[in-house]
Amino acid sequence: MAFQSWQAIGPSLYMKLFKVSALSVLLGLMSAGLATAQQTSYIQSLQTQNHWVDSVFNQLSRRDKIAQLFFIRAHTNKGKAYADSVAEVIKAQHPGGLVFFQGGPVRQLNLSNQYQKVSHIPLLIAMDGEWGLGMRLDSVTSYPYQMALGAIQDNGLITEMGRQIAYDFKRIGMHLNFAPVMDINNNPDNPVINYRSFGDNKYNVAQKAIAYMQGMQQGGLLTTGKHFPGHGDTNVDSHADLPQLNFTRQRLDTLEEYPFKAAIAAGISGIMVAHMNIPALDKTPRLPSTLSRPIITGLLKDSLGFKGLIVSDAMEMKGVTKYFPQGEGDVRAFIAGNDILELSEDSERAIRKIKKAIRSGQVSEAELDAKVKKVLAAKYWVGLNQYTAANPQGTVNDLNRAEGRNLVQRLSDAAVTLLQGDSVIQRMDFEQNTALVSIGTEGPTVYQYELGKTFTNARMFNVGKSASSAEISQLMATLHGYDQVIIGIHDTRLRPQSKLDFTASVKQLIGRLASNNKNTIISVFANPYTLAGLPGIEKAGAVLECYQKDDSMQRAAVKVITRRLTPMGKLPVRVNAFWDNGTGLVLP
Repeated sequence: MAFQSWQAIGPSLYMKLFKVSALSVLLGLMSAGLATAQQTSYIQSLQTQNHWVDSVFNQLSRRDKIAQLFFIRAHTNKGKAYADSVAEVIKAQHPGGLVFFQGGPVRQLNLSNQYQKVSHIPLLIAMDGEWGLGMRLDSVTSYPYQMALGAIQDNGLITEMGRQIAYDFKRIGMHLNFAPVMDINNNPDNPVINYRSFGDNKYNVAQKAIAYMQGMQQGGLLTTGKHFPGHGDTNVDSHADLPQLNFTRQRLDTLEEYPFKAAIAAGISGIMVAHMNIPALDKTPRLPSTLSRPIITGLLKDSLGFKGLIVSDAMEMKGVTKYFPQGEGDVRAFIAGNDILELSEDSERAIRKIKKAIRSGQVSEAELDAKVKKVLAAKYWVGLNQYTAANPQGTVNDLNRAEGRNLVQRLSDAAVTLLQGDSVIQRMDFEQNTALVSIGTEGPTVYQYELGKTFTNARMFNVGKSASSAEISQLMATLHGYDQVIIGIHDTRLRPQSKLDFTASVKQLIGRLASNNKNTIISVFANPYTLAGLPGIEKAGAVLECYQKDDSMQRAAVKVITRRLTPMGKLPVRVNAFWDNGTGLVLP
């Protein structure tokens, strides 16, 4: 029979199940030093029989077993009708979990509590939080992008970030982060990974990803390294089409897969599989890796020995649906070896199709059972066997606590990278007449205001990304009268892409300013790849790479320029012949 509502089964059965589970943990596991679920890792917990998992599993019908593998989409910014429709899907289909997207933290917390009330089994709640809750939610702390973190030399800071993000997730009732990104971004034109990667060096990517993962798992959060076997060297976004990786098996083994192998050895709890066609691993034409049994079961599970949760990338993406429409992709993804199928176009249809595939012998019932028990074990590990609703009181304050904000600044301070010009920074005179120029902005910036506190004889200038020729000529003429020029280049877009959206005239202005005054400092608050599209910037007296537009990065650059911070960052990617991976000067 179908499993009854976990709230409705009453004290007679539910408490009996709980007591059996608690007793088995206390008596059966204490000898191994595992008195509670999270005294051991999720991967290690899979090696021990779990009575709560068994008791829940034994009451599931085949249909409800399959439903536990599906995670459906949820938002809190689409109104009550949309939120209610998700609740109806939960009641009707009994999915295993939710994936939240855009919205607000308090609304999400409250909605999660409501969804848990109507779910037959506690829901595992997930989100893409690569830089924390701020990747999806408003009014919360955002941590630096992984490209900026790739420059940091103290990986302990990244582990601490992971712990803080775990706190934030759990504070609003979430259990699983689809992070970290473990792709090696060795294609500067990558349209979908890029700044989301720790860089183009496989060792650095692996070390940073493991540090981040360990922090989150230490904080009691399940993690998911992505996008196996590596989405870093593509020029196609799998949201829009199916990328193809035409690399040899040896290259994939030694490069793309390296961070995943390292993370598996370090005990990562989950891995997400990308939608990519990889002929060296599976010759089936137009087959995404998410639907490939040789890649998921043969390579990831059997060859690499991964025992944790295997999660598909979103099944609604064109990388799957373009060639495998009408739910065919869902069935193939299940047969391939995925444990969790997220964001199916139609989960009810997919459940029916998978049930039919099992009946027809395309995949064994034993494989289904193993997947379901892994998902239930994940729920146990995060404490859903003793679910309590998240408390909305003080949520916003907790998610914007001083500890988190201070860590953002420490991470930014550690990331800022001095590419050249240590002697120029040393000789800057705080009392000389100084021009403070911000390019790409319409008004004064934090960078200018903070510099103005130290450079007492300074004037601010702003140049928009589409400034006219007349404006540029007037600025050049004015700046001839200044002894020192300190420039900030600001990419004000939401996501820092590889090329700035400045006009050609404004880009040429940057080159002219760089060579106009030997006492010129340029700080680039943008993707490091943008440096390659600014000819002449290397002629500046000093250049600082600061990775993104955030106020914390602007303050970090000011600390370096005013000699209150020794820059320690190292460039995590190769930009051009002037600035290779690992470039980074330390002030004497």
